[in-house]
Amino acid sequence: MISLSYIILFLYCLAIILIFFYGLSQFNLMLNYVKSKKQKDNSPKYDFANGDAYPYVTIQLPLFNEKYVVERLLTTIAALEYPKDLLEIQVLDDSTDDSVVLTAQMIEKLAQSGLDIKHVCRSNREGYKAGALKEGLAVAKGNFIVIFDADFVPQKNWLLETIPYFKDPKIGVVQTRWGHLNRNYSTLTKIQAFALDAHFTLEQVGRNSQSHFINFNGTAGVWRKTCIIDAGNWESDTLTEDLDLSYRAQLKNWKFKYLEDVETPAELPAIISAARSQQFRWNKGGAENFSKNAKRVMQSYNIGFKTKAHGILHLLNSSMFLAIFLMSVLSIPVLYIKQAMPEIHQLFNILMFFILTSVLFFISYWVTYKKMHGGGFKNFIEYVLLFFTFYTIAMGFSFHNTIAVLEGLWGKKSEFVRTPKLNIEGLKDQWKTNSYLNKKISKNVIFEAVLMAYFAFGIGSAFYLGDYSILFLHVMLCLGFVYIFSQSIAESK
Repeated sequence: MISLSYIILFLYCLAIILIFFYGLSQFNLMLNYVKSKKQKDNSPKYDFANGDAYPYVTIQLPLFNEKYVVERLLTTIAALEYPKDLLEIQVLDDSTDDSVVLTAQMIEKLAQSGLDIKHVCRSNREGYKAGALKEGLAVAKGNFIVIFDADFVPQKNWLLETIPYFKDPKIGVVQTRWGHLNRNYSTLTKIQAFALDAHFTLEQVGRNSQSHFINFNGTAGVWRKTCIIDAGNWESDTLTEDLDLSYRAQLKNWKFKYLEDVETPAELPAIISAARSQQFRWNKGGAENFSKNAKRVMQSYNIGFKTKAHGILHLLNSSMFLAIFLMSVLSIPVLYIKQAMPEIHQLFNILMFFILTSVLFFISYWVTYKKMHGGGFKNFIEYVLLFFTFYTIAMGFSFHNTIAVLEGLWGKKSEFVRTPKLNIEGLKDQWKTNSYLNKKISKNVIFEAVLMAYFAFGIGSAFYLGDYSILFLHVMLCLGFVYIFSQSIAESK
């Protein structure tokens, strides 16, 4: 029994220490972010207004059953400002429903207007999105490849804001910041926007400003065609092919340029089932990329120690859910071990590292939130509420995302499940008529109900034992699982 207690304590402490080091890396990125604001961007750029030649550009639009957003997408892309004789649009359509007909009709109409637009349909979904991009690349006319997912709505001058940075022949990718069309639709969209805003400010700028590795985000960015080919082209052995190609390209010394000031609006998953599928794919793909690329990063001779450290932690990003879930589950047995083993009472101060980690996150996210939304007392109070809501719901996702991470680390392969696009920008309940939604309750909901009760037991244990040191943590965990469980049940009706 004592040996089991020590094993529990060891794993509990290990999880907290891993989370702490990740928090330190985030704080370091925040410092990089602040420092970057004092730097002047002297990047060489094409000056099209003064005679520089426009390069040939191919826009790739990977689609799979997108009938609710395809019209908006094609209308937006057709309106982009760029010489039409130097612009090719590939609609890479793997759809299996009646959206194919709607898409074909729109493409025919746009082609009649003089736009070079092609409808590329495959007989199978081999390689999923990566396979479609690779097949399109083989016949692409452009020297630069722009990629937009179906729910993105770029501004008219988007190409004129991004393509100029390729004057530097070492630039392989230009990535822009995501905006959010439906940020205020619900609590779920608000906390997703909050998390993504932190990634697209704190993390992307914090890494890119110090020449650490960043990732192409799968959409709203431009690749140099020769960079894709030199890095080994698109591969479909992970669920996040964008992260994989990004690391392979940067390991071959290609530079990435991140543009925080160029915002590309998109739609956030507005319902829990859509968020689940996206979270699962991102986190499993992240774990798969850690298995695939971490060793390459560590063995690379052309990058420094700090870039390697941030690269490994970047690849471990999704695996933090495993550490959080492990710490959370073990925290209740730890309460009872603490009562039974007072002789090692000092060891339980390890929780301070998690509290400190939370403070580091709180400070770091506030810096970027303030940059986007402004300071002042009112905004700070709104930030505090949003931060703890985000923290709570993120913990509620910890079991679901841990399963994804474990599958990724174990090498279990699964289908690329697209996130349903609902075309929701403010209309309540519109999603209920969406034909792509799966009303079947996830099997994980059963375990999330058990975890909801488990952490309620943890709350009760605090009062039973008279030890309130982890009470707030257990309240957040319980509320997080209550939210995920209740939303999942409500949406299935």
